[in-house]
Amino acid sequence: MSAPVTATPVLELRGVRKSFDRVDVLKGIDLSVHEHEVVVVIGASGSGKSTLLRVTNLIERVSDGQVLLAGEDITDPRVKVDRVRARIGVVFQHFNLFPHMTVMDNVTLAARKVHGWSRADAEAKGAELLTRIGLAAKIKDYPDRLSGGQQQRVAIIRALLTDPELLLLDEITSALDPQLVGEVLDLVRELKGAGSTILMATHEMSFAREAANRVVFMHDGLILEQGEPDAFFDAPREAQTREFLARVAHR
Repeated sequence: MSAPVTATPVLELRGVRKSFDRVDVLKGIDLSVHEHEVVVVIGASGSGKSTLLRVTNLIERVSDGQVLLAGEDITDPRVKVDRVRARIGVVFQHFNLFPHMTVMDNVTLAARKVHGWSRADAEAKGAELLTRIGLAAKIKDYPDRLSGGQQQRVAIIRALLTDPELLLLDEITSALDPQLVGEVLDLVRELKGAGSTILMATHEMSFAREAANRVVFMHDGLILEQGEPDAFFDAPREAQTREFLARVAHR
């Protein structure tokens, strides 16, 4: 069940626009994500999914509109970007682990350097989470000793370590071999069960149907349609949605 809409959203985008070199990539996005809700964004390549996540984490600045995190306008130029990013966990399709650091050092770096945790506290929490996902034996290994699926799970644990208010997942399985996709999505299922608030861009339609509270379809920089998974996939209203779903079903 989604959180009640009367609650202040964890994330709210109001009329968000983003242009690059006069090319409009986001054309007026209105979207809310409530506490404990998993919102999955789907759409063709170039529809604006990744840009949507990047403006949410202030990697890219909006051209117009507002992004609110727990009611705070984080697009206000006076906002301290690092403080905002410390409240949001982000995982991208490429693992972005530091190759010269062990798994434990990768997982705990932000907690120690950004959040000011002691090494002992950060490593205790890191060991707990890595053990929970079956990687206790890999704590002292370097990333090149891990499979792609293991590296991506480490990246997710790194994003989770400091209990972020919002977790952004951007096509986290697209760089993985098919046999490794399942283990990463299993972890996301666990996060949903634990009550994480997640905004996720993915091309895994069966996962979106199973795990999302709400599915959002982006087309040409706009949110064209959204709804609860069964209604969305069984009876899409828009012609572009039907065309997209038919296309991905036959891949």
